[in-house]
Parts: sequence; C-alpha cells; structure tokens
Amino acid sequence: MSQLKAAVIGAGFVGRAHIEALRRLGIPLVGVLGSSSERGEVTRAALHLPRAYRSLQELAEDREVDVVHVCTPNHLHFAQASTMLRASKHVMCEKPLAMDTSQSATLINLAQRCQRVGGVSYNLRYYPLCQEARALISQGAIGQPRLACGGFLQDWLLYSTDWNWRLETQLGGELRAVSDIGTHWLDLVMWLTGQKVVEVCADLATVIPVRKRPRGPVETFTRAADAERDDVKIATDDYASVLLRFENNLRGVMTVSQVSAGRKAFLEFEVNGSEGSLAWNSEAPNHLWIGRRDQANQQLLKDPALMSPGARAYAAYPGGHTEGYADTFMQLFQDFYGYIQESPCLDPPTFPTFQTGHDELILCEAIAISARERRWLPVS
Repeated sequence: MSQLKAAVIGAGFVGRAHIEALRRLGIPLVGVLGSSSERGEVTRAALHLPRAYRSLQELAEDREVDVVHVCTPNHLHFAQASTMLRASKHVMCEKPLAMDTSQSATLINLAQRCQRVGGVSYNLRYYPLCQEARALISQGAIGQPRLACGGFLQDWLLYSTDWNWRLETQLGGELRAVSDIGTHWLDLVMWLTGQKVVEVCADLATVIPVRKRPRGPVETFTRAADAERDDVKIATDDYASVLLRFENNLRGVMTVSQVSAGRKAFLEFEVNGSEGSLAWNSEAPNHLWIGRRDQANQQLLKDPALMSPGARAYAAYPGGHTEGYADTFMQLFQDFYGYIQESPCLDPPTFPTFQTGHDELILCEAIAISARERRWLPVS
C-alpha cells in the first residue's frame, strides 16, 4: 500500500480519525485541506503533515496524491468528490455520499468514466464481531433470518443549546438522524443478512423544534459555552422509527435518536433466525450474544482464534485485547486500498462503494416520503 499516497479534505473529528487510520496502515499522507487556509495550517502543524492545501483546485492538481478522503459537511461532498474524480484520484467519502440520489448517481457514473474507485465510510461493518456475525449468518448458524431489530441512539443534541451544522437543512440535508446514524444501521443490517430493504413505513419527529444557535462555529460532539445565541426553527429529525420489510420475508424495525440522554453512540442490532439469534452493540463491541431455544445461550468474546476464517482477518489483536471505533477505519481502508492496488480486480469489492452510498440515499428518500405521507412505501 506504500505505493499509494493520500490526502484528506476536512480537519475535524472524522478527518482526524481517517488520518490516524491511514498512518496505522503506513499509507503516506501528502497533506490536508481545511475549511480555511488558517485551519488547514493549524491541523498540518498539529498532526505533523507535510502540506496544507490552500484550495480544492490546488489539491486536485497535486499529482503526488492518488487517493482523497472527503471528510467535510454533507453539502460539500458532491463538488469535492467529483472534482477529485476528474483529477484522476480515487475517493473515499464520508456518508452520506451526496445530498440526493441525483448527485450520487452522477458520482457513480463519473467514477466509472474516470476509471477510479469510490468508497463510502460505512465503517461500522468493520468491528470484528460484526464480521463474525455476518459469517455466522451466511453459514446458516441461526437458520433463515426472520426478524431484525435495533437502532442507533445518541444524546449529543439533547438540549436546545446543543448546535451543529447537521441541524441546518442546507448543510446536512432534509434528514438528520436517519441520514447521519440511521444509514449506518441500515447498511450494517442489510450487509449482515444479505437482504435489502424493499418497503418502509416511517415516523419522524423534531423533538426540539426551536434551538439556540451560537454566533460562531461549534465542533461536532462539543458544546458552545457562553456564546451569544439566536433562536432557530428546526426542520430535521431528532428521532425516527421505521418499520422495514426486507427481501425474502425478513421483517424489522429501526429506531434512531440524537436526544436520548446517556446514550453516547449506542448502535445495536438483534437478528432472529429460524434456529437461533445474534445480538451486538457498539458500547460493548467485543461481545457477541448468541441465542438458542433448546440449549444455553452463549457470549462470544472477540478472539481471532475462535472466529470464522473469513472474519478472523478483521481482528487486529489477540483475544482479551479490545478493539473499537478507531480500528474500524483501519480495516475499511485496508480493504479499500487493497482493492485499488489489485485493480483491475475481478472480485466484487468487500467495502461499501459509491453504489452502497447511492442505495442508502434511495432509502432515505423513501423514508422521508413515507413519514410525510404516513404510509408504507416501496423502495424503488
């Protein structure tokens, strides 16, 4: 992977997570593009990077860069990703891939025309025991999947004084909780079971209809202290529950919230099959519950020596050594960069692609319409 060199657009929370994971893989980082020249330079110095770009065009023209990671607010993804593709660079984009399905379809076509690889950071697939759960389901260890339930709960927007750019429709899109964290759950469960969602019935709510926006920037997952504030009406969803019909008669329900006190980043799933069940959550990511009707239930602790051969490679450390959120980016990027190096690769990609991101936006649009019209809606 040392043949490929990377740059990162976005110097915030998730951009730094990308940089850390790339360094663990030994992928050379050429530079970073921040939201301003000043912020980019601060990040460059703090993280000891070679270069801070002054503009998107300057990065696009840097022939030393092979892969660009887009880690910026949602409304910037399309322009930044398309510019990099036209500059013959592979792109790993944070989710959502774009603001709507028209933009995401354009990016798919553009990547094909430019013969570049596009990935989307649905990194939560890459917890070792999520890989193990998928392997067990595909092996038939729980029989035919029948039910899938769970969700993703957070509390970082619990108070009316909590603020982030995601609250603004023009920056984050029509949906928020569904788009920001719900798509992680949907991607994970469809990937685990191998079944796509074909119909949705959604209930969305803006629990805090008026928020107090500070007169200044606020980092994700941080709180503005004593800043002056303005009242702002909110149109995006704090909460959603969605009934789901998947392929092959699998049924499910997902609940997402960013106003659930005490839940920092609690993603959970349970899949019930005809012979057994599996359950996992992101606040105890090194434990996988295995449920049985006619024998004792089991709790599998993450240990590559006890995992399925296909999942074992995604556990970087021996049993008893915990792995978490940061490790998921490393494993995702290892798949992504490995695929690029093997190009043209005849095997299907194992990482979430631009098509994955497009499919998630199709789901988001269906969920929004379903909630607005208060009815079941087929996913086209």
